Amino acid sequence: MRIAADFARRAVGLPAQAQWHASPETGVIRRMLDRVGGEIARATSVVRYAPGSRFAAHTHGGGEELLVLDGVFGDEHGLYPAGSYLRNPIGTAHAPYSEPGCTLLVKLWQFDPADRQPLMLDTTVAGWSAGPAAGIETLPLHRFGAERVALQRWRPGSRLSKMHYPGGAEFYVLDGSFEDEEGSYTQDAWLRLPPGAVHRPRSPAGCRLYLKTGHLPPRRLPAPGA
Repeated sequence: MRIAADFARRAVGLPAQAQWHASPETGVIRRMLDRVGGEIARATSVVRYAPGSRFAAHTHGGGEELLVLDGVFGDEHGLYPAGSYLRNPIGTAHAPYSEPGCTLLVKLWQFDPADRQPLMLDTTVAGWSAGPAAGIETLPLHRFGAERVALQRWRPGSRLSKMHYPGGAEFYVLDGSFEDEEGSYTQDAWLRLPPGAVHRPRSPAGCRLYLKTGHLPPRRLPAPGA
């Protein structure tokens, strides 16, 4: 399966166009944003657990990064409410579930093999710092090599005159909205910019974003048929 699989091109996933697909587990569905591979894939998805649903125990062959958007996610290691950011490196394993139900932003097979540090961060209590321009605050989540992951808060009217992304960028709108020269992106919109992209983002009404940069083109893909 190939969805938004040309990483040299801009890709957009708007909530009004969202299509949800069943997973192998009852009660767990996925909105696929980009994907290269079959059931084992280099993938970015929004994953929704119905109350009481669970996923079979599995090992992360390419690593797993996730942000809990709503509800409470859990596994044998703990419970993770909305705002939790987790990184499960290559070779880690768990059996996830959700008693009340939850929605997650999940990225699979996107770890540098040398990035071996597990992480669990509660973004609701972590400290914010000044961002790249007036009216923008940043909450760093992770950095390794050229890769940077952060949350950003934009006050109404915030803008950046010009941003250049040598290693590409991905945005997921957590709330509010922002826009650039090519479109507008409301809550639950996803935008991926290719390496070398330039844009001038602004947020007339304010927003909160997940932002990942410096990670494209992909370092690793699952072996065919894996």
